Amino acid sequence: MLEDYIRYPIGLQNFEQIRTLDCVYVDKTELVYRLTHTDRVYFLSRPRRFGKSLLISTLEAYFQGKKELFSGLAMERLEQEWESYPVLHIDFSLTKYTELFDLQEQLDLFLSQWEETFGKNASEQTPAARFQGIITRAHQQTGKQVVVLIDEYDAPLLDSNSDSALQQQLRNEMRKFFSPLKGLGQHLRFLFITGISKFSQLSIFSELNNLKNISMRDDFSALCGITEQELLTQLKPSIERMAAANGETYEEACAHLKHQYDGYHFSGNCPDIYNPFSLLNALDAKEYKNFWFSTGTPTFLLDILRRTHFDVRSLDGIDATNEQFDAPTEQITDPIPVLYQSGYLTIKEYDPLFRSYRLAYPNSEVRYGFTESLLPHYTHCFPRENTFYAVSFIKDLMKGDIESCLERTRSFFASIPYDLENKNEKHYQTIFYLLFRLMGQYVETEVKSATGCADAVVKLQDAVYVFEFKFDGTPEEALAQIESRQYALPYEADGRKVVKVGVNFDSETRTIGEWKIVQ
Repeated sequence: MLEDYIRYPIGLQNFEQIRTLDCVYVDKTELVYRLTHTDRVYFLSRPRRFGKSLLISTLEAYFQGKKELFSGLAMERLEQEWESYPVLHIDFSLTKYTELFDLQEQLDLFLSQWEETFGKNASEQTPAARFQGIITRAHQQTGKQVVVLIDEYDAPLLDSNSDSALQQQLRNEMRKFFSPLKGLGQHLRFLFITGISKFSQLSIFSELNNLKNISMRDDFSALCGITEQELLTQLKPSIERMAAANGETYEEACAHLKHQYDGYHFSGNCPDIYNPFSLLNALDAKEYKNFWFSTGTPTFLLDILRRTHFDVRSLDGIDATNEQFDAPTEQITDPIPVLYQSGYLTIKEYDPLFRSYRLAYPNSEVRYGFTESLLPHYTHCFPRENTFYAVSFIKDLMKGDIESCLERTRSFFASIPYDLENKNEKHYQTIFYLLFRLMGQYVETEVKSATGCADAVVKLQDAVYVFEFKFDGTPEEALAQIESRQYALPYEADGRKVVKVGVNFDSETRTIGEWKIVQ
C-alpha cells in the first residue's frame, strides 16, 4: 500500500533533493544550529560515505535561507531570524587527481562559476587572487559575509598517496589557493572543512590558527552517522519492515542491525553510531549485506599495511594515544591513524587518566569485509576462492566431518603460490587468522583464557572445536598446550561436545602436516 512506502536517499547527498523528494532524513539540524551559532571556523574528519557531503549540503541550504526545507525539523523551532548569505561550496570529490592539471582545472571550474555571479577583476590572475576577489566582491555586493564550505579537502592527496612528488605539487597548489582565507576574516561568516584525514596531518590550512577541530569532540560526535537513539525513534517503522521481511521479531532485527552496522565511536564519550550508508541501504533492500565494502577498500590502505609489515592480527584490539592520531601522512610509519580515520577501526574504550584509546573493528561488516580484502594479499588467491573455502570449512564441521575439514585446509595451503619472502611462521599464522576470521560469527581467534590464548575456537550449535597450531612441531605438542593451559575448560560445562584439535604446519611442504583429534 502507498502509505507503507518509504523512500530512502540511496545515492543522494543533497539536502534539498532529499527534502523535496520526501526521502528519509535523520534530523541533524539541532546540531547544525549549535554548530553555526557557537563558532565560525571548523574542521571535521569522518570516514568515507559517512554523511559529510550531506552535512555540507544541509549547511548550504541553511545559510541560503531556504526555510521551507526545514519544515518539521528541529531547525524550524530553533531559528527565529532566517538570513541568506553568499555560499561558496567546494567539493574536491568530483574528480580523480592523477596529475597537477586535474586540480588546477577543478579550481578553475569553481572560480569561473562564482565569477559569473560576482564578477571578475582582470588583474586577478592566480587562483588565490581570484578566490580573494570573489569573497570580497560577494560581501560588498550582498552586504552579507561569505560562507565557505570545503568538502573532502584531502581527496587530491589521498589519490596521490603513492606518488610523493605529485602529492607535494598538489599540496603546494592547495596551500596557495587557500592562503587568502587567513586575512579575510572580516568577510567570512562561516568556514567549514571536511575530510577523511585529520586536520593536523596536513599543512594546507596551517595559517588558519583559529580553526576548531571538532573531529573528536563529544558534543559534535553525532553530526555524521546515525545514533542508536535516532535509529530506534526516527527509523522505527523501517526496522519493523526489516523484521517482517526476514522473519524476525523487532528485537531480533534491532540486534542484527546493531551487530552488523553499529559500533562507531568518534570521541571518548560518543554515543553508539551506525554507518549511515550501510544502514540505509540495508533498510531499503531489507537485507543484511556488506554494503560499505561493496564500494571497495582503498588500495592505499593495503599498501600501507604491506609496506609497514603491520601485524593485522592486532586489529581486534590495539591501544593508541592522542599523539598517534596526529602522525604526518607524508611519512606513514604507523597505519593505525589512517585505519581509524578511514573507518576500519574505531574507539571502543577511552582511559581519561592516561588519555589513551582502545581501538578495534567497529562491527561485523567491517571485520568481515576488511578480512576479505586482506586475504588475497597473503594467499594470492581470488577472494571468491577464499570465501568458498571458509564456507566449506564450516559446513564440514557442521556435519561433524573434521577429517574432511582438515584435508580441505591442507589442499588450500598447498595451492598458495610459493614465495620465499613469505616462508615464515608469522605469514602462515596470519593466513590462518584471516581464514578463521572469514568464517564470521562461528569463530573466535586467539581466544584468551586465564593461562593463555587459543589459536581458534569454532562454536557450533552442538559442538565446540578448540584448535591449536604448531609451526614445525607436532600435533601432540599442540594438544598438550590445549590441556596444560585449559583452553577447552570454559566450554565443558555448557552441554556441547568439546573437540580438541592439534595441528602441525610443515614449513617444507608449506601446508598442514599431521593432526590429532581428541573428543
